[in-house]
Amino acid sequence: MTESAKSGAGEREPTAVRHRAETWLHAFEEALTERDTARATGMFAPTCYWRDLVAFTWNLKTVEGHEEVETMLRSVLDSADPSGFHLTEEPTETDGVIEAWIAFETAVGRGRGHLRLRDEGAFTLLTTLYELKGHEEPEGERRPMGAEHGARRDRVTWAERREAVLEGMGRSHQPYVVVVGGGQGGIALGARLTRLGVPYLVIDRHERPGDQWRGRYKSLCLHDPVWYDHLPYLDFPRNWPVFAPKDKIADWLEMYTKVMEVDYWSSTTCLSAKHDEETGEWTVVVDRAGEEIVLRPRHLVLATGMSGKPVVPELPGRDRFLGDQHHSSRHPGPDAYRGKKAVVIGSNNSAFDICGALWENDAEVTMVQRSSTHVVKSDSLMDLGLGDLYSERALAAGITTQKADLTFASMPYRIMDTFQRPVYDRIRERDREFYDRLERAGFLLDWGDDDSGLFMKYLRRGSGYYIDVGAADLIADGRVRLAHGQVTGLTETSVVLEDGTELEADLVVYATGYGSMNGWATDLIGREVADRVGKVWGLGSDTTKDPGPWEGEQRNMWKPTRQEGLWFHGGNLHQSRHYSLYLALQLKARYEGIPTPVHGLQEVHHLS
Repeated sequence: MTESAKSGAGEREPTAVRHRAETWLHAFEEALTERDTARATGMFAPTCYWRDLVAFTWNLKTVEGHEEVETMLRSVLDSADPSGFHLTEEPTETDGVIEAWIAFETAVGRGRGHLRLRDEGAFTLLTTLYELKGHEEPEGERRPMGAEHGARRDRVTWAERREAVLEGMGRSHQPYVVVVGGGQGGIALGARLTRLGVPYLVIDRHERPGDQWRGRYKSLCLHDPVWYDHLPYLDFPRNWPVFAPKDKIADWLEMYTKVMEVDYWSSTTCLSAKHDEETGEWTVVVDRAGEEIVLRPRHLVLATGMSGKPVVPELPGRDRFLGDQHHSSRHPGPDAYRGKKAVVIGSNNSAFDICGALWENDAEVTMVQRSSTHVVKSDSLMDLGLGDLYSERALAAGITTQKADLTFASMPYRIMDTFQRPVYDRIRERDREFYDRLERAGFLLDWGDDDSGLFMKYLRRGSGYYIDVGAADLIADGRVRLAHGQVTGLTETSVVLEDGTELEADLVVYATGYGSMNGWATDLIGREVADRVGKVWGLGSDTTKDPGPWEGEQRNMWKPTRQEGLWFHGGNLHQSRHYSLYLALQLKARYEGIPTPVHGLQEVHHLS
């Protein structure tokens, strides 16, 4: 994750490095101003990547090579009208590659970016929009007064105003945006929309914000470290634990929803949604604590989790099984299964967590591994995979959360695997004894289709890995039994594998993953719309569970889809934080009537 793009050229003096970067930016701006797309394109290296997050394309779009760069410029230059490119700090050079942080303006907004410059031209360019002119977030000198001094008989208090906004939705006024799903994704987007003054409503079926976490198995905690997991605007405190338990995260989300004034309806289930092509409105029918209410937003955001709907295999004999069985998302924890025989089908994060907690509570546990799994020790991932961007040492080096997010965003997905492999080569060597023990126990290990490790697996398919926080030792030592193969059915008292093996069970946990997010679109809106949008998540890498062709960005996430007014938002806490900004700006621009000509609207190659 933290490798840099390098070449073998010699290094320059700091003043020469700055001069080279400033010269390139000046010439680039001049070519753009003159609408000389051929000259601007020629300033890129023959192999080049330009990743734009909303600033030029009103999309999340990566273009590759001269032909795609020039095509994009011809499409967007007149509307974007970029100017004011300049350095924001001293550029650096490593192995012949100059890296420079930049800022610029467009016709309607202000942007930040990152440039990697080689002698033959720009190798990578990141451009991102961070605010709209005239619609800046109210902070610093622009912060609201809060109190209204003076005496007036029609005074409305803050609490009364908040209640009127929330209780009047669907009655006295309508939200411009409805966000279905009130987990970290929906809450983060809500905080952004509050700051931008966009009328919206987040709805969630749970009783309280954070219940999405409270209701999971009791041993669940974040596997990502605290520095990676902040929400927008409000960082976790300095004494927050590195790996937060689920209930602590739940309480934080509930508190955050209140203090960030997120317009949030709990105990609310979305029953259906239908788009009117003539009016451009959605009709969203919800059940709020037993009352049916109709909302009519212009935009509908599905923030139902990037993993989509739980996948539970239809196995012969499921209706005959006498014990308990449930998907990992509904696992209540180990307490009721002390002394029982448990079979956990799956070998990824949830499977390991659940196996570990059951073993700790004296259950007799068997994990069924159906395919190979990538395993990485948490300490090694924190040090070698995340440490240069998200850690105390990164903060000491001046790497803020925003700078870390943009650094990660500056690496095009097409070449990210080549910079991930060295990281995981070092991890493999560092933890060789650990991996040898797992393999001797019969555990099937992999490092991704191309040895690029965890992050690429996550970005491509969102599954197939375990961040080890201790449960892998139970497999390596044989304290949790390991079985292999596909499950073909259940009897009254056992799980049956394809080779005829029967595993006695009082409990069966289906840690069998999740489908595409567009499964929720199917349920709420209908198959026609879901097929119009297509598969959600993945890069088109043509690796396992991520079919080609190459997309260049996450399919349908945080950007316009083929269904007008339908958006998808989610991911881990890092992605919910970072990409909520770009989604919120796209929605704000539409709310204010700012033209948003989209370049490179997503093609649909796969339906689910």
